Amino acid sequence: MWTIILIVIAVVLLTIGLVKLVDKFVPTKFKPVLIIALWVLIAFLAYSTFKSVYSPVLFNQEKEKRYAAVIKNLVDIRNAELAHRQIKGAFTDNFDNLVKFIEDAKFTITQRRDSSVLDAERTKQFGVDMYKDIVIIDTLGYVTVKDSLFKNSDRYKTMMNVPVGKPGEKFQLKAGFVEKDGVKIPVFEVSVKKDVILYDQDKDLIVQENQVVSVEGVNGDAIKVGSMDEVNTSGNWPKTYGNNE
Repeated sequence: MWTIILIVIAVVLLTIGLVKLVDKFVPTKFKPVLIIALWVLIAFLAYSTFKSVYSPVLFNQEKEKRYAAVIKNLVDIRNAELAHRQIKGAFTDNFDNLVKFIEDAKFTITQRRDSSVLDAERTKQFGVDMYKDIVIIDTLGYVTVKDSLFKNSDRYKTMMNVPVGKPGEKFQLKAGFVEKDGVKIPVFEVSVKKDVILYDQDKDLIVQENQVVSVEGVNGDAIKVGSMDEVNTSGNWPKTYGNNE
């Protein structure tokens, strides 16, 4: 980009020099037309320079605003999926099922307390009362997943919709298992391509954004949370957009 800017600036300076040469050497009757044409060219090149500098600024501002909206939905989906695994033992790859789960499922509220009971075997062995420590888990009640995660909001009903960018798009949701040390562990992944989020922005800048590799940026060509290849429920965005874990 800086190469283009320098070229444009050089052309502007050259054009200004041509205006002075025209004013000095061109016959008077031709001067007005040529000078006007050159000043129009200068104005055009100056605008092009301004646009080449300012367009990426506007793009980044819009990108950050859209990414923040997308990440908010991804965090809601992740929280719902983690609740689903906690209660059901696995993740789901169906948004309709996830919404129904949020509306119907309940967390069990428990309390752990230490206690002791008579150890019959050791009592028999030693001839005196012997006790062993145990942990008792009391069920105190239940709270719905909806109230726990979303309180008075019904945004979970639309969290599967990409909130910005290309109209009508939904997040891609996958779920399954990966095997680790002979044990199958549930995993999930939710993602959306940057091309969808930024579909109406400058195409060259979108290409550059898809190639981002930076600790301060969203790396790769998509925003996502979770992984189908490893046990990971983190998002691929930097913490400037909020908690990614």
